[in-house]
Amino acid sequence: MIKEYNTIREVAGPLMLVGEVEGVKYEELVEIELPSGEIRNGRVLEVNRDLALIQLFEGVVGVNVFNTKVRFKNKGMELDVSDDILGRVFDGQGRPIDDGPRIIPEKRLDINSSPINPYARDYPSEFIQTGFSTIDGLNTLVRGQKLPIFSVTGLPHARMAAQIARQAKVLGTEGEFAVVFAAMGITFEEAQFFRNDFQRTGAIERTVLFINLADDPAVERLATPRLALTAAEYLAFEKDMHVLVILTDMTNYCEALREVSAARQEVPGRRGYPGYLYTDLASIYERAGRIKGKAGSITQIPVLTMPEDDKTHPIPDLTGYITEGQIVFSRALHRRGIYPPVDVLQSLSRLKDKGIGEGKTREDHADVFNQLFAAYARGLEARELEVILGEAALSDIDRIFYKFAENFERKYIAQGEMEDRDIKFTLNLGWELLSVLPTVELKRIRPEFLDKYLPRFKKAAQ
Repeated sequence: MIKEYNTIREVAGPLMLVGEVEGVKYEELVEIELPSGEIRNGRVLEVNRDLALIQLFEGVVGVNVFNTKVRFKNKGMELDVSDDILGRVFDGQGRPIDDGPRIIPEKRLDINSSPINPYARDYPSEFIQTGFSTIDGLNTLVRGQKLPIFSVTGLPHARMAAQIARQAKVLGTEGEFAVVFAAMGITFEEAQFFRNDFQRTGAIERTVLFINLADDPAVERLATPRLALTAAEYLAFEKDMHVLVILTDMTNYCEALREVSAARQEVPGRRGYPGYLYTDLASIYERAGRIKGKAGSITQIPVLTMPEDDKTHPIPDLTGYITEGQIVFSRALHRRGIYPPVDVLQSLSRLKDKGIGEGKTREDHADVFNQLFAAYARGLEARELEVILGEAALSDIDRIFYKFAENFERKYIAQGEMEDRDIKFTLNLGWELLSVLPTVELKRIRPEFLDKYLPRFKKAAQ
C-alpha cells in the first residue's frame, strides 16, 4: 500500500524532510506531487524515528511545503532488464532517451546489488584485447579485472574510452561480448560524441549506454553507475556474456557525493569529501569480477580526471587502493601530439601476468614487455641527461637508447583513433623496435626467444 503524506517539515538544497512517517525504509523511492500536478521523484536517504530525509532527483524549485503531497512507493530504485536493453540509450534514472520503444521487462532488478562475495569469486585469467598497444602489450587487461584510467582535464580520455568500447574483445573463449557504458556529469557535446560514435561504427548494437548530463540533478549522478552495473550483472550472470563496463567520469560522481554529503551537513573528510568515500567507491568497483560456476564476467574500466593533476587526491588515491592497477595519462606526451598519451612508466596492471603467455597471447609476451619497459626507461634517462648536460655528454649507447625512446613513443604508444591493433601486431612491433638495440643489451629476454624471433626483425631492420 502506497503511503501519502503532506507533512513536509523543511526543504534545503536537493533534500526534503518529511515528518510523521511510518514504516518508511532506506533507499525507498518517493513520488512528490506539486500543487500544479507536476510529479517529481526522489528516494529516502535517512530515517530517524518518524522523520524521513528525501533526496530529490529533479530539484526543489516550486515545492510548497504546505500543499505538496509525498508518496512512499514501498520499493527501491529498479531497472527494467531484458535482451532488448542492448543497443539502447538510457538516462540517469534508467529511462530510454533514444526514441525507441519502452523496454518490456523480463525482470525488474534493484540497482543496489551487493559486491561479489570473495568466496564465490573466480580468479581473472583470460586476456581482453583492447586494440591499444600500451594496454595489450604493457598493461594487459584481464577478464574480470578493474583497471582505471587516470587522466587530467583536457586530455582525450573520452576518445580513448569510446575506442576501447568499439574495439574490445575476448580472445580464445566462447560467449558473446557486450559493453555497458555509463557517462556521468558530461556536457551535451560529449553525450552527442558518444552516441554518434557508437552509432557510426555499429558498436551501439552490443552496447548499453547510460548518460547523465552536467545539468541533470547531482543525485541522479549517484544512481547512474549502479544502473549500469545492474544491467551488466544481468547480461553477465544471467545471459552468460562477457561484459566490459566503462564508467566516465568518476570524479563527477564523487563531486555529486560530496555535494549531497554537504547538504546533509555531514562531517567532511579529506578535502571535503565524505568519510565513507572509500566504502562508496568500493561498493561500485567490487561489483566487477567472475563468479565460480558462471560463464559470464564483468570487467571494469573506470575513467577519472585527477583534480589539479594530483595523483594523491582522494579520488585517484582511493581508487588505486581498490582496483588492480591504473593507466595514467601524460600532459607532456599530449603536448607532443601523441595519442593516446599513456605514461608507460607510471601505468600498471597488477594482473597482467595472469592474462599473457602461451595459449593466451604468445610465449614471448612477458619477456618483450619487460625489455621494452627497461629500454624505454633507459632512453628517458638519456633524454634527461641530454637536457641537463647537452648531447655531447651522451655515450654511443646512450644515443641508441635515446633514439629508441623517440621511436617507441611515435610508433608503439602513438596510434590512430581508428587503428585496432591485434596482439600479434603489438608483439611484433615490440620486436621491431628492440631489433635496433645491440643484442647484448637485450638482457631481459630468454636466449631461446632471441634465437626464435630476433633474426627476422634484425634482417628486416637492415
